[in-house]
Formats: sequence, C-alpha cells, structure tokens
Amino acid sequence: MSESLWGYQPSSGHTAGADLSGYAVEATDGSIGKVDKHSDEAGSAYLLVDTGVWIFGKDVLLPAGTVRRIDTEDRKVYVDLTKEQVKDSPEFDRHRQAEDPGYHAQLSAYYMAFRIV
Repeated sequence: MSESLWGYQPSSGHTAGADLSGYAVEATDGSIGKVDKHSDEAGSAYLLVDTGVWIFGKDVLLPAGTVRRIDTEDRKVYVDLTKEQVKDSPEFDRHRQAEDPGYHAQLSAYYMAFRIV
C-alpha cells in the first residue's frame, strides 16, 4: 500500500476523473461488493463499497491506497485486503463519516496494520 492511504498507488492504473461507480470490488480472496461512490480528492481519495448481501446492510469506506489495480475493461477494482479484513473494518455511517477527518484517522490506523512493505 502507498505511504499515504488516501491517494491511489501510481501502479494502480487509476485515471483522475474516471467514474468507478458500479465497478466490482475484489479482495485478495474474493468479491466484496460494488463501488457505490468514490472520491478522487487529493489526500482524501476513497471508495465507498456496497457489500450487498455479503455483509448485510454494511457499507465500507476503503482508502484509495488499498487499491492494487483497476481493470477498466472488466470494470473491477482489486484491493490489497482480504474479505475478513474488510469485514472487520471500523463501522461506517455514510451520512456522517465520508468526509470526517477523525474517521479517516481511525481507518488509517486500521488499514496501516495490513500495509505491505
């Protein structure tokens, strides 16, 4: 994962301004849902993933630095996390926390524990 979790890795294939909505999201061990919303804001880029029935009723916010690769042809985003790591991520309230710096700090602490060096 990149030094800053809140920016896309240069090798991810991300293109600024690309619409990732509806892309499938793949963990290292299987599908975790679809991109519902995303942000390309510098220093605060993220994917909001609707996990559907996999984790009933739970949305997850993934910092852009967790994205390993984007396949625009197959409309898939691959992240450097397991399904369990995503499932155990801090609770997310889409109406309060997408732009909350305190929540971003909490997510950073959680995901940095899985940082690949």
